[in-house]
Amino acid sequence: MINNSIPEDIIKIQKKLASLEKDSRNYKKYTKILAKHIKSHTMKKRVNSHIKTIETIEKIEQKGLEEVLK
Repeated sequence: MINNSIPEDIIKIQKKLASLEKDSRNYKKYTKILAKHIKSHTMKKRVNSHIKTIETIEKIEQKGLEEVLK
């Protein structure tokens, strides 16, 4: 997830949501679906960030700070 672009599924849901009438039953349904997709997307980004942080800390512990910063 190096690329910070918005996933296609979220864009499709937003386009569909824009075509619906506000406060309609389908609008509420698609709003919930969109929230679920956004939540899972941000969780994936957060997990990847934590993994990178842990890997960096392990490199520092193994090689020392000067080696990592070079």
